[in-house]
Amino acid sequence: MRILIMGGTRFIGVYLTRILVEQGHEVVLFNRGNKPAPVEGLRQIHGDRTNPTELKDKLAGESFDAIFDNNGRELSDTQPLAEIFSDRLQHFVYMSSAGVYLKADQMPHVEGDPIDPKSRHKGKHDTEVYLAEQGLPFTSIRPTYIYGPQNYNDLEAWFFDRIVRDRPIPIPAHGQYFTQFGHVKDLARAMAQVLGNTQAIGQIYNVSGDRCVTFDGLARACAVAAGKAPDSLRIVHYDPKQFDFGKRKAFPLRTQHFFASIQKAKAELNWQPEYDLISGLKDSFQNDYLTSGRDKAEVDFSLDDEILATA
Repeated sequence: MRILIMGGTRFIGVYLTRILVEQGHEVVLFNRGNKPAPVEGLRQIHGDRTNPTELKDKLAGESFDAIFDNNGRELSDTQPLAEIFSDRLQHFVYMSSAGVYLKADQMPHVEGDPIDPKSRHKGKHDTEVYLAEQGLPFTSIRPTYIYGPQNYNDLEAWFFDRIVRDRPIPIPAHGQYFTQFGHVKDLARAMAQVLGNTQAIGQIYNVSGDRCVTFDGLARACAVAAGKAPDSLRIVHYDPKQFDFGKRKAFPLRTQHFFASIQKAKAELNWQPEYDLISGLKDSFQNDYLTSGRDKAEVDFSLDDEILATA
């Protein structure tokens, strides 16, 4: 297939690009041109996707069998792209988020659960609705928390920062909220499995790791990945309602149960996560955290100190 990836040079796009090229597809990237292509020799079309006129000028004359829209956040990001290729695609694969789900009493989240109208990811659900209404041959992917080498969000690295420096780990509430991490390579593999799968047309899939983990358990898993004894950690629980951090973020995860069933993706995409939590965290620690030198970098622990002073 001839495939267009929106983005392609950061995190998910890097893994997806490599997988698709290895599978023999012709891959073209559309991005701002700030980073090199993850595979040498790939064609890149540089432009600003938020400018509909520029997007049309750059892409209207192109022809693709499939598009992976990895970085559209709002409907306004994706609608111009969908309009350009509305009647000449075999597949439009959209990167959504499990963050669209409304907080629920029954878990795990399954595809079709109610949507949170106040979610910061609501624009992604709006896009899913639009793609369905327009009759595009789309598939939507809803990951939970994504981790792994090249992660630009402070998730596993937040824990590693404290563990390698033997600092206490401040965790909100009781530490027993369940969350779910999915390795970026597993996510990219699931995305690639969508291609050529007619059963996936018009479908939404949760994609993440096989199991969920408590906040405290995640801290201990990160310790194991970093070569530390999990029992040596000093975990400090605190009530986040006692603090006013403003827009600053004291903890990288939402303070609630947040995990989703991946059974539909496993059954319909012929896909299975390759990484369990420990092996995935080891991959991230050894092949990103240490190699980037972050273990020796200056880290701002002022929020931690504020919490620890009163907890």
